[in-house]
Amino acid sequence: MNRKVEYFIRSIRRLQACHNAGRSFPRNEIKTTAFGINGYKSSAQSIQCPLYVPSCWLHSSISISSQNTFLYAGSSDANKQEITNDLGHKEKFKPAQVNFSEEARNTIEKKDEFDISKKFFNDLQKCVSPCDVLNLTARSLISSKYVSNCFSTMWTLKKNTVKSQNYDETKMMLEHPQFRQLCQCVMDEAKYMDGNDLAHTLLSVVKLGVPQNTLLVQTLLRTCQERINEFNDRSVSIIANTLKGMEKCKNVEALQLGLQLFLQEKVHKISNMFVLQTIMRSIGKDVPLTLKRNLENKMLNLMGHLTVPNSFHMFRVLGEMDYLSVPILNACSKTIIENIEGTQFWNLMNVLKTGKQLRYQNRTLYSALADYATSVFYTWNRNEVIMLLSAFENLSIHPVQLMDKFLEEVMLHPESLNLKDIIIILRVYSNFNHLSSGQNQQFFDSLNSILNKHLHEIDNTDLLRVVYSFCLGGYLPQLALNQLLQEEILSDLVKSGKNLSMLSAINVCLELDGNSSTTSTILSEKVSSLPKEIFDFSYPEIQEALLTLLGNENLFQSHVQLAQGYCLDFEILMDTHRKIALTSTEANQLKGDPNLKRIAVLCPPSFAFSNPSRHPKGRLAMKIRHLNQLGYQVILVSYKEFQKLEKEEAVLFFKRQIFLAEKHLAPE
Repeated sequence: MNRKVEYFIRSIRRLQACHNAGRSFPRNEIKTTAFGINGYKSSAQSIQCPLYVPSCWLHSSISISSQNTFLYAGSSDANKQEITNDLGHKEKFKPAQVNFSEEARNTIEKKDEFDISKKFFNDLQKCVSPCDVLNLTARSLISSKYVSNCFSTMWTLKKNTVKSQNYDETKMMLEHPQFRQLCQCVMDEAKYMDGNDLAHTLLSVVKLGVPQNTLLVQTLLRTCQERINEFNDRSVSIIANTLKGMEKCKNVEALQLGLQLFLQEKVHKISNMFVLQTIMRSIGKDVPLTLKRNLENKMLNLMGHLTVPNSFHMFRVLGEMDYLSVPILNACSKTIIENIEGTQFWNLMNVLKTGKQLRYQNRTLYSALADYATSVFYTWNRNEVIMLLSAFENLSIHPVQLMDKFLEEVMLHPESLNLKDIIIILRVYSNFNHLSSGQNQQFFDSLNSILNKHLHEIDNTDLLRVVYSFCLGGYLPQLALNQLLQEEILSDLVKSGKNLSMLSAINVCLELDGNSSTTSTILSEKVSSLPKEIFDFSYPEIQEALLTLLGNENLFQSHVQLAQGYCLDFEILMDTHRKIALTSTEANQLKGDPNLKRIAVLCPPSFAFSNPSRHPKGRLAMKIRHLNQLGYQVILVSYKEFQKLEKEEAVLFFKRQIFLAEKHLAPE
């Protein structure tokens, strides 16, 4: 009986020694492999979870124990001594042989794991639709790393799907039986994922169109909140970019607030300019001003690494933040100007749009862009040039040479223009008052002939805009006017306050630029019933200078309202030779005398001029044209610049402008 017990104990001890010497994984490996990390049930492995068996269990115990056979002969004492020797002297197991087998097993296990991963990712790259990815996961053993890559691949495939097939692909993906299991796997694995995988998973899930109110998306948002301190710069930028496109909810707002607090503390550690730009662009314009300034300061510290692509991207970033940083934009502008050759169209457009949005003033930059656009004019198509001209117009930058070249192209091939092109071209050229008297008629005739072919399809608002643009240039398109002046169309247009100014301008143009056959009783009645604009601007420095020059406040009038709706800031009446200023009483006595000279002093705002030429823009040019027709000589005064003059200089300015006989007395 004792011999049997000793035999049993000896066998157990030998098996334990074999197992512990040969295993290459920690004790909790079986638990982790079978049930997931830290003992929880892994949904990833529940999809397909084979039992892991340690390799030493598969080895024959006889081969390891051959040095001490399991044959017992002799007395009980001898057997006891043999057992004691076996249990007390481990060197008999030849550790060199055991170490070799352990290294071999590790190598085999790593190679098997590498081969499995390689095969899986090779198969993943061959997928051509989201459903292919789901079919692959159904027959593969996947981990949290695989799950993240599966969602990223599905998003990439969906993004590259033809628009007409996008809906069907999305529906098939959401209804696929494996999709639910994969989502459950993500929820279970989220808190154990690598931070970068977690960020990419959230991005992919949202981009795939999974509803935001689902448990999956909300779980990922909460997990990101809990693990926000584990994210690196790139993960933060991915999450910020994802949140930017999501609707407001408690978890989204909480995660956004967490990101803001995280960035307040960690922004000084960011060393990659592209990552910093991505973060700045993604956090949007609603973040606190202090955070914007911290990000601005960090970006200024990285300006030494500024490249040309970074410079163009920086305009887009600040536009997304709705934050004007003059030092950053000045540095980027300098880099762009120095490396402007080869600039892509959309980069150029982005700079112009952001400059308009942020009201960034840099004439050197905009002039350089206009010159470059002119130099590569023939490499761009018609639509691109039209978009450029519209962008320059929004900035009040007058690209004279570019517009001259395009004008030649339009006049050579007007038939290539569509209705949208005509609307934009008319607006740009009329607002810039670009046409000379010689070009005006031919250019407008060409556009009008094309417009007449589209009158049957044009809506009322576009019709108004087109006619208004023609009128700014002093041209009356008869067929378009006839259609506009229909009572039904006018009644529809006067409902919007935005149209009133254009209708009033058209009415004045019909009166002053046309003839009796072009006037419209209906339009006049509509306009006359509208409330008049009241201009009540005060220019004390100008008034003081005129009083000093003329010596009598009765020799000039301020805020003169004309019957045509125009308001004059100051009016001066003079004799035929413009030597003597007249009072209102004296002027009334000469009423109807063609030799009576009228001088209108206008103080238009800076936006009424184009840059850098200070050329009067469309509405101001039309006013000057009409005042000349009414017998006025117009003096334009930039009030902002006038305020910088000394009193003597201000008086001298008006003396040179008003009294023709005194022009030779003015100093250089």
